[in-house]
Amino acid sequence: MNPPLKHIRVLDLTNVLAGPFACHQLAHMGADVIKVEVPGSGDLARQLGASAELNRALMGVSFLAQNPGKRSLTLNLKSEAGKAVFLQLVASADVVVENFRPGVMARLGVGFEVLKQHNPRLIYCAISGFGQDGPLRDLPAYDQIIQGMAGVMSITGAPDNAPYRVGYPVADSVGGLTAAFAIASQLANPQREASFIDVSMLEATMATMGWAVSNYLVAGREPRPMGNDNVTASPSGTFRTGDGLLNIAANKQEQFEAVCNVLGCPELKQDPRFTERQARLQHRLQLTELLEQRLQTASTEHWWQALNLAGVPAGPVYSVPQVLAHPQIRDRGMLAQFTAVPGVAQEVCVLRTGFKVDGQAPAVATPPPALGQHTEQILQELGYDSAGIATLRQVGAC
Repeated sequence: MNPPLKHIRVLDLTNVLAGPFACHQLAHMGADVIKVEVPGSGDLARQLGASAELNRALMGVSFLAQNPGKRSLTLNLKSEAGKAVFLQLVASADVVVENFRPGVMARLGVGFEVLKQHNPRLIYCAISGFGQDGPLRDLPAYDQIIQGMAGVMSITGAPDNAPYRVGYPVADSVGGLTAAFAIASQLANPQREASFIDVSMLEATMATMGWAVSNYLVAGREPRPMGNDNVTASPSGTFRTGDGLLNIAANKQEQFEAVCNVLGCPELKQDPRFTERQARLQHRLQLTELLEQRLQTASTEHWWQALNLAGVPAGPVYSVPQVLAHPQIRDRGMLAQFTAVPGVAQEVCVLRTGFKVDGQAPAVATPPPALGQHTEQILQELGYDSAGIATLRQVGAC
């Protein structure tokens, strides 16, 4: 693979997830991502994850997951000398990404208006919870806060237990993907000038809810939590089998009829409660009960295969270990292994991106960096000699 961003330099000033995830995508496409971190502590994600030992070593699992392929430079932007180094670095870069609260970079003296004077083609991407303006701009925001305010939680779960949080940080992830897409779009402009990308996690999350939100905006129907049932079709949802759970998506009339045939209950096709789409939605509970009586006579594996052979989309409900072990994931290059990770006495396995280019999964060559691992190397690239680097360290600039 010829990485399309191999001549692009990205300065990653972000913490925890949305910003690091955005830059994680750019690194996989070949960008030279320099992670600019606070001396001594770095990205908060270095202290987060299921391993207390790795957290103490500032190589937490949360950090390892989003930072392969990056270089780490420690820099104190509150120091005049550190700020001067950063401005030099900006002049050599194409993109700056930050996820501080609005106004923080400007107060440090390195906001967009300053940086574009040092680089007239700079793409500056600011990721925040609510965007750079509006009445909520200054409020802190974490994934769960955004899920709640975006309406995600209100339609997640079943009617008797909603609202529920989605089980992984979906708002952070969507915010990161949105930022990466916006940055890549700006990079594609051959006449580009300095530009400011304002990513609101709240708005980015809502943008992915278009189908649900439009039911309210266009049809006047407020979205409701429906558990594992599909709002538009029945039988479409999660069903109990003889040994577990099976998702079935019979969204077309012919698929419903195929379900009846496969399960050995063709009479349901003639039942007036189920003959038409709207009728099936109105009698969803009765239809589910009748289908589960048949589904519980055999295993998930049996019905999965039989339904797919009949043209009905279906699939088991996997745990994370189960899906990672499946050859569909295991053998397609979705997982990356690093055997020599600084400060980590074990092999590190993390996810790559979710696509291939010309049959190859994008990959990075280097593992997640130790805090400040590349400080000296990057400073040398900027023209600092050993004495100059020593001076920067002495004054607390890096």
